[in-house]
Amino acid sequence: MGKEQQLYYGKHGRQRPPPRTGCTDIICCVFLFLAIVGYVAVGIIAWTHGDPRKVIYPTDSRGQFCGQKGTKNENKPFLFYFNIVKCASPLVLLEFQCPTPQICVEKCPSRYLTYLNAHASEDFEYYKQYCLPGFQKNKGVAEVLRDGDCPAVLIPSKPFAQRCFPAVHAHKGVLMVGNETTYEDGHGSRKNITELVEGAKKASGVLEARQLAMRIFEDYTVSWYWIIIGLIIAMVLSLLFIILLRFLAGIMVWVMIVMVILVLGYGILHCYMEYARLRGEAGSDVSLVDLGFQTDFRVYLHLRQTWVAFMIILSIIEVIIILLLIFLRKRILIAIALIKEASRAVGYVMCSLLYPLVTFFLLCLCIAYWASTAIFLSTSNEAVYKIFNDTSCPVAGKTCNPETFPSSNESRLCPGAHCQFAFYGGESTYHRALLGLQIFNVFMFFWLANFVLALGQVTLAGAFASYYWAMNKPDDLPAFPLFSAFGRALRYHTGSLAFGSLLLAVVQVIRVMLEYLDQRLKAAENKFAKFLMSCLKCCFWCLEKFIKFLNRNAYIMVSRPGHSRLLLTIPCRVAVLDKVTDFLFLLGKLLIVGSVGILAFFFFTHRIRIVQDTAPPLHYYWVPIVTVVIGSYLIAHGFFSVYGMCVDTLFLCFCEDLERNDGSQERPYFMSPELRDILLKGSAEEGKRAEVEE
Repeated sequence: MGKEQQLYYGKHGRQRPPPRTGCTDIICCVFLFLAIVGYVAVGIIAWTHGDPRKVIYPTDSRGQFCGQKGTKNENKPFLFYFNIVKCASPLVLLEFQCPTPQICVEKCPSRYLTYLNAHASEDFEYYKQYCLPGFQKNKGVAEVLRDGDCPAVLIPSKPFAQRCFPAVHAHKGVLMVGNETTYEDGHGSRKNITELVEGAKKASGVLEARQLAMRIFEDYTVSWYWIIIGLIIAMVLSLLFIILLRFLAGIMVWVMIVMVILVLGYGILHCYMEYARLRGEAGSDVSLVDLGFQTDFRVYLHLRQTWVAFMIILSIIEVIIILLLIFLRKRILIAIALIKEASRAVGYVMCSLLYPLVTFFLLCLCIAYWASTAIFLSTSNEAVYKIFNDTSCPVAGKTCNPETFPSSNESRLCPGAHCQFAFYGGESTYHRALLGLQIFNVFMFFWLANFVLALGQVTLAGAFASYYWAMNKPDDLPAFPLFSAFGRALRYHTGSLAFGSLLLAVVQVIRVMLEYLDQRLKAAENKFAKFLMSCLKCCFWCLEKFIKFLNRNAYIMVSRPGHSRLLLTIPCRVAVLDKVTDFLFLLGKLLIVGSVGILAFFFFTHRIRIVQDTAPPLHYYWVPIVTVVIGSYLIAHGFFSVYGMCVDTLFLCFCEDLERNDGSQERPYFMSPELRDILLKGSAEEGKRAEVEE
C-alpha cells in the first residue's frame, strides 16, 4: 500500500481506497500563474513611475514638495489647506490629493481671521502669506474667493505630519484653540473662543470631527498597554477554553451555553438598575432624537432611554438564543458529539491551532503588496500644466512647460496667456491606463486574499481528514499531518483553489463597484435607481455568502483522495449542521468576548482597581473597551475557526464513510464508536422520517 493510501486508510486498512486524485483545474492554475506574473509586472511598472514622497511628504497644488532642500519651498515646511473639509472626499483615496488649493507656508496660522475682515485692515500682510504665491490685492472680495486666490477663513492650527490641522481640543470641559480660551482678533480686542469656534464651524464644519479624532488618539496613547494586556487575557482564555474542550467537550459546551445566558441576563439586570437609578434625575428623560449626535458619548449614558434600548436589545438576543436551544436541541447533541471528536482530532494535530498565524502572515503580505502598489500607482501622475487665457486663443487648453513657456511660440501667439498648473495626471498611454491598473490591483488583491484563505481551509481539512481516515488512531496518522496536507494542497489542488477564489473575487469586485455607484447616486432623487441599487447589493451579498459556503465544503471534499458527489446529495444536512456548530462556537466567542469586555468595562470605568489609580484618565472610556472587545473577538475567532473547519471536515467524512462502508468486517466504519452511536442514531431517525413523509 502506497504512502498516499496509508495516509487515509492506515497501515492495517482492508478496503480498496478510492482512485487517487491528480491535479485539479489545471487551466485555472495556469490562469492564476499568468495573473500573478502580470501583477508583478504592474508592481514593477508602478514602482518605476511612482513617487511615494507625494504621500509621505506634503506637496502643494503645483506638485512642489514643501521644505525640501533645493526647491522654491525650502523654507516653507508646512502644507496649508484652503478648505480642509474637502479632504474628506472619496477622491483623496484614489488620487492621494485633496481637492482644494494647497500651499506651502513657513508656519501654520495661529489666529482666527476671515478674509472679509483682513481685506481692509492691517492684518492683510499676515493673511497674504496664506494666499496663492504672487497674489496681489487687485480684486474684490467676491472675486478673490471665487477664484480661490485666498482661503475664506484662517483657523488656529497645529502642524501634524508637516500639515496644518485645526488645533481644537477640550480642557476641563472648555473648548479651546491652542493654549488659550481667548485671543486677540487683530484689532486689540479679545474674543471668547466659543464665538470664534462657532464662526470656524460655519467656515469649515470639520472641527468636531477633528476634536473627536484627537481625543480618541490621546486615549490610545495613554491606554495602549492596557489594551494589549486585555488582548493577552483574551488569548489566554481562548487557549484555556480550547484545552478544556479537549478533555471536557460536552460539559464545556453546556457550561458555555449557560454562561452566555447568565452573562446576557446580568447585562439586562444592569441596564434595568441603571434605568431605575436615573429615575427622577434632571435631564434623564430627554429622548435620543431630541439630543441628537454628540461627540461625547458619555452623555447618552445619562439618559434613561439609552438603557431601555440596551435592555431591549439584550432581551431580544436572550430570547432568540433560548428559542434556538429549544428547537435545535437534537442537532445540538449531534454537534456536541462532533465537537468532542474534533477535540480529539485537534489534540492529535495541535499545530493546527497555530496555522491561522500562517494565514495572517500571508494576508499581511497580500495587503502590503496591494497597498504599496496602489500608492505607487496613485503617485505616478505628473503635474500637468495648460495654457489659460481670458480672451480667445488658438492654443488655449494645450499642455505647456512653465519654465520654457515665456520664450515659446505659444506665448507669442497669445501675449496674455499663462502656463498654469491644471491637475495631476498625464496624457501618455500609461497614464490613461492608470484607472484600469488600479482596478486590476484591487481584483488581484481579492483573488490572492481569497486564495490564501482557501489554502488555509484545504490545509486544515486535509489534516483533519487524515485523522478521520486513519483506522488505528493515532498510530496511522502521518508524522506531520498539517505539513503533508499543505504540500498536497499546493501540489494537486492549486487550480481548484484558484477557481473558487476567482469566483469570489469577481463577486467582491462587483460589490465594490456597486458601493461606489451607490455613493455617487446618494445625491440623486431617482427613487427607482436607489431601489434597484439596493436590490443589486442585497443579491450580490447573498451570492457571496452562498459561494463562500459552497467553496468551504468543496475544499473539504477536494482535500481527500477520490471523487464524490456527496456535497450535491446532502447540502441541507451540511448547511443545518454547519449553522448549528457555528451557533455553538458563536456562543463560545460571546462568552470570551463578554468576559473580557465586562472586565475591561469595570477596569476603565474605575469600578475595580488592581492598585491605586491603575486605570489611566480617558476622554472616552469606550475607546479602549471597544478596541479590546473587537480584538478579543478576532482572537477567539482565530481559535474557533480551526474547530469549525474540523467539525465540518469530520461530518463530511462521516457522510462519505456511510456512503462507502456498511460496518461489516470487510467494510468497517472509520468513525469512532462514540461518534457512531450518536450520528448513526440521528441518521436512522432522519431516514425513518423521510420514509414516513414519502
